[in-house]
Amino acid sequence: MWKGRFETDTAEVVLKFTQSLDLDWRLYEHDIRGSVAHTRTLAAAGLLTAEEAGSIEDGLNQIRREIRGGELKPSERLEDVHMNVESRLIELLGPVGAKLHTGRSRNDQIATTMRLYLRDRLLSLQGWLLSLLESLLGRAEKHQGFVISGYTHLQQAQPISLGHYWMAWFEAFSRDSGRLDAALAALDECPLGTGALAGSTLPLDREMTSKLLGFTRPSRNSLDTVAQRDYMADYHHFASLFAVHSGRLAEDMILYATQEFGWLRLPDSFCTGSSIMPQKKNPDVLELVRGKTGQVLGHMMDLLVTMKGLPMTYDRDLQEDKRGLFASMATVEGVLEVLSPLIANTEADEAAARAGLEKGLGLALATDVAEYLAVKGVPFRDAHWKVGQLVKYCLKNDKPLTELTLAEWQEHIPETQADVFGILNLDESVARRKTYGGTAFEQVAFQIKEGRERLLGKIKALETELERVKRFTITQ
Repeated sequence: MWKGRFETDTAEVVLKFTQSLDLDWRLYEHDIRGSVAHTRTLAAAGLLTAEEAGSIEDGLNQIRREIRGGELKPSERLEDVHMNVESRLIELLGPVGAKLHTGRSRNDQIATTMRLYLRDRLLSLQGWLLSLLESLLGRAEKHQGFVISGYTHLQQAQPISLGHYWMAWFEAFSRDSGRLDAALAALDECPLGTGALAGSTLPLDREMTSKLLGFTRPSRNSLDTVAQRDYMADYHHFASLFAVHSGRLAEDMILYATQEFGWLRLPDSFCTGSSIMPQKKNPDVLELVRGKTGQVLGHMMDLLVTMKGLPMTYDRDLQEDKRGLFASMATVEGVLEVLSPLIANTEADEAAARAGLEKGLGLALATDVAEYLAVKGVPFRDAHWKVGQLVKYCLKNDKPLTELTLAEWQEHIPETQADVFGILNLDESVARRKTYGGTAFEQVAFQIKEGRERLLGKIKALETELERVKRFTITQ
């Protein structure tokens, strides 16, 4: 369809090398949807008669049914999904079918098709992500009264509520949800009508096309429209941080489920056994979640390197933008599919968690003692040093902080009084941390309540957007 100025046919090896059907045949639904909108815009501009427009729409709908039913197979000689659909339309309608491409290029056509496709996929991803947030809230509610150790440098630090821990991941994945919203907002403009790069001399109503396809507005600059892939990069930004968060959470859960930590119990249905050791329960799912992080990060870098230094506007390099995108989305969807039910069915052994804190000689309460001294007027740096000396004494004598006598306390820290024993309690230590966002049980309860309200708001917003897109979507 584009070889009018060529004297020889394209070499077979070139056809094989340049075809993109392995990537874009899956886009046929969205490509046809864009073509139906373009047909209606052409008819409104007087470039198609009502009869011609009706024939083209009927033909496009027939092609959709043929592809769905497996009757229409793509031809590599036609390069891509766009040319295969258009070629079949011309077979069905003759010269009328050849009018469909009036006022558009494959450049604005694929840009529109990709935005439609990506919008549907990202809305689906948002639904999965909200399910993950629901699972985290459920664990936080169930475990908010459980006391475990918080860690820095993977060393026991201070006692915290396990509910507080789950809510930390709720916050992380909530930010990912916000980044996914930003990616959806970035693609919410319609490229159709920008042509190859300069717009069109034809009287195309781009506002009409945009509304027909459920976009908020048409894109603002024709050059930028066909040249940029920022909206894909925004998806990759979301995906990369989501993968990093998923990998870090997986690492935590793998560690906490080991015999050495022993206070997290993974569901059997999300673990595997060993081919030689009968006792093994391997966290393979979490290990794969952690292992897939690098793939997602690599796909983002792939796109950014492809875009680096490309001249305005369209270059064939951009055909490859979809390969990493599709692979990344498949990976992210797979992780979300397993992570949400895995977390929802993960249990905790609070007794094992407390035993771990006690094994640490109760030293996780050392900060409480330093703050106790600060309240009594001891400069915090002095209090820190004095408690450090006491910790050294406990370690040297293998004696828990909680079992020191008052005489021992006062020998090392004269400012201590009998009321010091009132703070040497794990539950009290957690309950006292009442600063906003802290681990106090009442603060965790507030975080859960506020988190559930935010989640409900996001669920309603997603339902509204799905309904809006459905209302404006051209389907048959």
